[in-house]
Amino acid sequence: MFVFTLTSDFRCLETVVKIWFCLKFFSTRFFTSSHKNEESTDTVMGNSSSQGGTRRGSSPVLTRSIQLNEPLQQPLLMQAIQDNDTPEDPGTLPSVMEINNLIESKRLKEAHQYLLSFRHEVEIEKKGEGTPSTQQNNKMKDLRLLYSALRDKMKNVVKDSSNQTSCSSDLLLQVVQIIQEEEKREGSPGSAGWNWRDTWKEAVREGVRDKIKSVPLDTKEQKKSWLAVHLGLLRKTTMEDLENVKNHLKASYPPSFNVLNTYVESYHESIAQHLKDIPQKDLEAKDCYALLDWIVNCYESEKMMGSPTLQLDVSIGSMSLSLGDSFLNQIKDKCCDLIRDEFDTMMKNLIEMECEKTWGCKEPETMPTHYHSEIHCHICLTMNGYIKNVQEIDPELSKRVLCVCLETLKPFPHRLRQAFDQWYSSTHKDGFDLQASLHRTACINSCISIKEHLETYRESSPQQVEQLGQEMDEGVDQLGKTMMEQFQKDIEPFFKKLMTQRWLTKKNDFYHILRRMKELSQLCKGMKPPYVQTFVNKAHYHVVWSYVSQLMNSNYTCKNKYKRAAAQIKAELRELQNIFTELNSNLNWLSPLGDHLFNIIEKEKPQDIKTSLQDLVKDYPDISGNHVAAVLRFQGMGCRQKYAILNHFNELKNGTTDTADQNGGLFNKIHVPRSDLFCCLPVS
Repeated sequence: MFVFTLTSDFRCLETVVKIWFCLKFFSTRFFTSSHKNEESTDTVMGNSSSQGGTRRGSSPVLTRSIQLNEPLQQPLLMQAIQDNDTPEDPGTLPSVMEINNLIESKRLKEAHQYLLSFRHEVEIEKKGEGTPSTQQNNKMKDLRLLYSALRDKMKNVVKDSSNQTSCSSDLLLQVVQIIQEEEKREGSPGSAGWNWRDTWKEAVREGVRDKIKSVPLDTKEQKKSWLAVHLGLLRKTTMEDLENVKNHLKASYPPSFNVLNTYVESYHESIAQHLKDIPQKDLEAKDCYALLDWIVNCYESEKMMGSPTLQLDVSIGSMSLSLGDSFLNQIKDKCCDLIRDEFDTMMKNLIEMECEKTWGCKEPETMPTHYHSEIHCHICLTMNGYIKNVQEIDPELSKRVLCVCLETLKPFPHRLRQAFDQWYSSTHKDGFDLQASLHRTACINSCISIKEHLETYRESSPQQVEQLGQEMDEGVDQLGKTMMEQFQKDIEPFFKKLMTQRWLTKKNDFYHILRRMKELSQLCKGMKPPYVQTFVNKAHYHVVWSYVSQLMNSNYTCKNKYKRAAAQIKAELRELQNIFTELNSNLNWLSPLGDHLFNIIEKEKPQDIKTSLQDLVKDYPDISGNHVAAVLRFQGMGCRQKYAILNHFNELKNGTTDTADQNGGLFNKIHVPRSDLFCCLPVS
């Protein structure tokens, strides 16, 4: 055995190496020839026959002054291999199991040096003989398995390197040096055929994937905001890892590794796949917002990949995730579908809640002067929330969400009216109930408020807003119509008791009408414009129509009490008129009716009545002879006098050039049977 001490003189080293290879060549030939027929007893990672012993055919021990833990940046052994294409023989090589143990114990540089010598030995033996023996085949298998083990261990080191507690910088330096040394020999005989730089990148990607998988991801049953919380933790983990790469790991790599960009690219790829793997069946609308906002607004912002601390070192052209338009469109479609379902369910639940907890319990709130229901507040706030949440993500998506909300809102007024009618019929008789009507008024106000809110979206979707506004108007009209019918049905019996002997002597029945009118006034004062004007006008018209109809159809004759009856009619119509004046009714043309009837009924002389008829016909051109005859019958006028007055009335009607009633008429909607004048006088 020869012992050499290497000096700094390169020529001396070169001469020594050449002499040594010559001696080794002859000793190897002699050793191989003497053991040509001997069966191999090696144990090679499970392929050789002996386990853990010193391999036969190994080179003798070479005593060196080089320490095995020297930095690989300037390894003398590697320098010798580079200059002579053959490594120094490190003496008797450890067994395959011993080298594997070095790898497992992370003595990577030492194991790699032995692998290089082992690799060189295998190549020498391969060149020395024609057909490889079983022993040589086993050695090649061992070499491949050892390289594979080294590669896997190096990948684990790289994968764990971003965790400062689990990987030392010295170990990572060994990995980098091994990669550099192997890159010098890529394609040379005995190489494993791997691209070691690609292997490193693969390890980085696997480490990033593991890091992302380690981020906690609760289910929606465990946490309501499960996805938003997960995305927040994912952002935090990503930034901490990249900042650690920049501030610590980057120093362990040469510039050619472009380490920070490699990690960023790996995060792009892994996060994109991770987002695609999130189960969409578990998503709710809020989760879609969180996901889209994170992708569109957060990922490229300064909070994450656009962070100023990374921008100086990251040279990637595009910072966006490579998700593809199909994935984003899929999430947007899912978002719209979920909003449609959620909004529809919410409105149904609101109506059910109003029915169970509000309508039958107490009077509605008054805010500030109108009867108020929370139902329209919830609807408007929900719509605003849906639209606002996506507005900063994608303006086009915001328009889609608006259209979805408007379409979903379309059946709401019909559902509300139907639900209220069902509740009312199940808890009340067909008559008028003030407290229930207050809640119906609140429902009317809700529809009006929703329509007002819709005007804020007219510019974005004018056609849908117009159509939905008509639906709201129809719902309001139906709610108001039902309430008016109940009011009319409730007050009708009291009108039928007017124009009788009892009415003239006792005023109880009209007082009942006034009490109902005060209740109606309370409803109207709590109703929002513009519908309140329509409702007040309808009520005003109906009350006057009902009063006059009773006068026209009454069989009662005042006779000697006609002056008292005329005064009472005038006073009662004036009381009714005052109520509707207070409610701002604009049916002013009904105001003089009481005075006209008073002037006819309280007159005794036909000539005076003829004079009063002229004003009546002028203000109410739709009045007919039957109506006048009914008033005269109520007044108790004789047949001959009636004849003269009715003839005069016909002359007035014939002399009227324009008999059209611009207000729609009152008397033409009051049916009066032909008066029995006993003398069969024709009445027009």
